[in-house]
Amino acid sequence: MKVYDVTDPRFAVYGRIVTGFDFEEVIRIMRSMPIPEEVVYKAASPELEALPVFKEFESRFYGQLSAQLGYCMGHNDRLNALEYHRGSEVNIAATDYIVLVGRQSDIEPGMRYDTSKTEAFYVHAGMAVEFYATTLHYCACHVAEGGYAHATFLPAGTNTELDPGFRPVTEEDALLQAKNKWLIAHAEGGLGDAVPKGLYGRNWTTADLEM
Repeated sequence: MKVYDVTDPRFAVYGRIVTGFDFEEVIRIMRSMPIPEEVVYKAASPELEALPVFKEFESRFYGQLSAQLGYCMGHNDRLNALEYHRGSEVNIAATDYIVLVGRQSDIEPGMRYDTSKTEAFYVHAGMAVEFYATTLHYCACHVAEGGYAHATFLPAGTNTELDPGFRPVTEEDALLQAKNKWLIAHAEGGLGDAVPKGLYGRNWTTADLEM
């Protein structure tokens, strides 16, 4: 699979580069944190949300809706799964990383998805990248031995625990693994029996990518 730069025009169907905000302090804090071996995700970070840019972004980007600012970091070298949200996700890169993405419109009946339809994009440190609500995505892939790290804006409550008593009614409901998190896993992704295994085809790894 060819890796395109996130500035390539073909990324326009998945998202865009976000400008007009000063994320210098967000990146500084992210770079001060040790990157673990395993992937760690925190939905909301009090330290990051205390920064003035959080309220500015919440007001201007999310149109005064409540948002959250957390982070994701670690080491990962494969696809494993794809997820989507009802609302854009914005990642602020503290390191370079590669992201594998797809289109929600390519999900087939039975909530299945052919991984040959995914594309790979290189995100550079310092960039803020919006992923549209219709963009399938999951954990980034590291490009350096030290791992990857990015801060993550999402609508408030996303990726937090579902309310007790939730019962799926439709096939899509079965994908809901956390609040505002619809997830489709690959059989080789190691995500456990609770996550529907709708991804078929290659479970892409960084060894499959052509820079």
